[in-house]
Amino acid sequence: MTGAGAMAVTLGDAGDEPQLEPPPGATPLWTQVRLTALFPDDPEAHPRLWELSRSLAARSGTEPHFERMEDQVWERVWMDDLAPLRFGERLWIAPRGQSVSAPGSVVVELDPGLAFGTGHHPTTALCLRWLDGSDVEGKRVLDYGCGSGILAIAALRLGAARAVAVDHDPQALEATRANAEQNAVADRLLACLPADAMSDEPSDLLIANILAGPLVELAPRLAELTRPGGSIALSGILRDQTAQIQDAYEPWLELSEPQTEDDWVLLSGRRRTHS
Repeated sequence: MTGAGAMAVTLGDAGDEPQLEPPPGATPLWTQVRLTALFPDDPEAHPRLWELSRSLAARSGTEPHFERMEDQVWERVWMDDLAPLRFGERLWIAPRGQSVSAPGSVVVELDPGLAFGTGHHPTTALCLRWLDGSDVEGKRVLDYGCGSGILAIAALRLGAARAVAVDHDPQALEATRANAEQNAVADRLLACLPADAMSDEPSDLLIANILAGPLVELAPRLAELTRPGGSIALSGILRDQTAQIQDAYEPWLELSEPQTEDDWVLLSGRRRTHS
């Protein structure tokens, strides 16, 4: 498609066949795939586009659909339908520019940019509610796999003294720093790559909202980054992966009962003082 002049190409699920966490090395594909391509409005390219669409229709047996789209600031269009959301008793996540008037509310204004993390996904919601119910006042917090920085910033807004936000994606670190500035907590937040997360000053609370595979692989490292007696919350876990994560962290953590939302799980516990 790009060879035919497409500016962007997206493959999506044309049925109801979610690919939540494919095995390592696998390429997630659906039985039925919807291909969406964005082309410039160039009259000279129209004949070539029609020829391409007919060829695809002959192969798939599905007629193509064309739609003219007006130019917009696409990275912000998705925010038009968002409204502030509450997590727990006090904590609210609000799109930038929207206000919350609830008494006693703690508000995080968020613009995730190109990074993951708005509070709408069950794994993020589970972590936000866990934070709201935790004692974070004056604590050191580490958000491992920070995405938009939503969890680290929420912890700081709830009273944490310092937060370290870790991600391997530079765009996530950029979004985190921008969101920290917006929420007036940038002076208490360090956004860095995993290699720069230090263990000489371990965290009082560590949150890792990633996926089950990396959580298992990182178990010794995440335990090292948490002080003995400190709290850890792990999410990005499907129900049928719960036992695997519990087994991986049992040498270091005294785990509480899992918290669940839809098919997703949050595991939390305290770092053992002796392992």
